[in-house]
Amino acid sequence: MVRDGGDDHDWPVPVGRLGRMLRLGGMTSGIMGGMVASGARQIAQGNRPSLQEALLTAQTAQRVTRDLRSLRGAAMKLGQMLSMDSGLVLPPEMSEIMAALRDDARHMPPKQLQGVLNAEWGSGWQRHFAHFDVRPFAAASIGQVHRARTRDGRDLAIKVQYPGVRASIDSDIDNVAALLRLPGLIPRGMDLAPILAQAKQQLHREADYAAEAENLRAFRCLLMDSDTFTLPELHTDLSTPQVLAMSYIDGQPLEALGTAPQERRDDVARALIALVLRELFEFRLMQTDPNLANYRFNPATGRIVLLDFGAVMPVDARMAQDFRDLLDAALTADPVRTRTAMQKVGYFGAGTAPHHRALIMEMFDTAMAPLRQDAPFDFGDADLISRLQRMGTALGTDRDLQHVPPAETLFLHRKIGGIYLLAAGLRARVALRPLLEPYRGGDGR
Repeated sequence: MVRDGGDDHDWPVPVGRLGRMLRLGGMTSGIMGGMVASGARQIAQGNRPSLQEALLTAQTAQRVTRDLRSLRGAAMKLGQMLSMDSGLVLPPEMSEIMAALRDDARHMPPKQLQGVLNAEWGSGWQRHFAHFDVRPFAAASIGQVHRARTRDGRDLAIKVQYPGVRASIDSDIDNVAALLRLPGLIPRGMDLAPILAQAKQQLHREADYAAEAENLRAFRCLLMDSDTFTLPELHTDLSTPQVLAMSYIDGQPLEALGTAPQERRDDVARALIALVLRELFEFRLMQTDPNLANYRFNPATGRIVLLDFGAVMPVDARMAQDFRDLLDAALTADPVRTRTAMQKVGYFGAGTAPHHRALIMEMFDTAMAPLRQDAPFDFGDADLISRLQRMGTALGTDRDLQHVPPAETLFLHRKIGGIYLLAAGLRARVALRPLLEPYRGGDGR
């Protein structure tokens, strides 16, 4: 049985490159028109026009968010990536616009879904299922997920990629890059080319469901002996490069643990922090998408459910060692070693102005303070994150800052920042130093 239904949240995904280009081009043209109108209003009020204020208006925010959501794919995914940059690439106002893209992706309408599945599984695919719900229970930037039960009794989660996403990755990112290069959004001379190139590579990997299947197999193998985590099982007979069939694992959102005992919340946060360290220093393979929807909790088993292995970044030995050195220097509170290690991982370059370098080092030292203490750190205390946000705002609004950290460093920070926010949402209390000590210095395990 195929279950259908209607929803005004469903809009067809623009498939052709021309249609997507026109949508993005129309968005940029509309924003430019809004800038002109805003500037004229400022002049009429006797004020000197501010290019950045004219660009970053409420109307701009609504238009960018709406249009990128409707496009899904690389355009929306790049916005999600850039929303996690802590103000080092975009001014805070634009980061807030991009942050709105982390949730609420629009679904494909059932007719478009049927076309995708006909192309992947062949017409008549419905005969293999006792039940297939065409209403997705989850949707993101690249695909949406459906609940299904096969005739032979398998309970599955079927991840279906939006049509046209893979073919439009490069052009989508190039068009969003044109938006980012509008005057006032990024400092003159800032080179976004490396991070945009890395984003293209990662998104091509994410859009390859065969590669995601291999990532899932790899993490299942790495965590096969874990009594803390559980992962879906791949079903290869129904998987294709644009459809991923996995066992359905019941679980509740981590937000539901908000009323759980403190000890349980602490255990979940500690386990996820420890997993990040293992990914970086032991597995040398990191899932870099910290979207809250990728983590669930199964009360029946007490295990954390890990989902979505499209965004997986290999960690080479050099990068792992550089972060070991940084960790060791920071825990030792040695400012000279810390500055050298920070430059090696790319927080700033040799040409970064001294006052910018000092602010970045102050941010880092502030962030490291809870890691140096033996006592549990209370993630529910908002004071630390407020101070870091103020420092990040100062950097993000400084139009003279041109340095962009390497893409792999930004992706790692995206993961760390996401896990921090997750632990903060749980109001967890975790002693961090004991988790970090085994990874200091040395050549690894």
